[in-house]
Amino acid sequence: MSEHTDILSDAERAALAAVSAPPPARPVVLVVDDNPVNSEALMLYLKSKGIDGMTADGTQEALFKLHYEPRIALMITDLRMEPEDGLSLIHKVREMPEADRAALSIIVVSGDTDVKEAVDVMHLGVVDFLLKPVDLTKLLELVKRELKMA
Repeated sequence: MSEHTDILSDAERAALAAVSAPPPARPVVLVVDDNPVNSEALMLYLKSKGIDGMTADGTQEALFKLHYEPRIALMITDLRMEPEDGLSLIHKVREMPEADRAALSIIVVSGDTDVKEAVDVMHLGVVDFLLKPVDLTKLLELVKRELKMA
């Protein structure tokens, strides 16, 4: 019986592994709003632009998805939600023990706010604060920048 010899060099093996490896997972956007019409509409718009995402109807569902879905690279959240508002959600994300989650990129959208509240939110390290109705061109630009798609 003949002895089996390896016919591939280390360089060839590395090249083969590179081309046969599964593509890296695409980043996902999490859209959080207690009004499902708003979150679904925004998600449909983002998907039409080639951006993967999911929705959550409030703080608890958002935190659950952030814990179990490692592909989430950006969160877009409404500020005015019940029973817990977006400010509470942002505080909880910033306090998450996972370093990558605590540093998550966050975009805030709100239909109404005062200057103090907007400043408070910006001090939590959010990417931007957009007023509703959201300028979709501006939002798409921010999302693509944060996902390193532009």
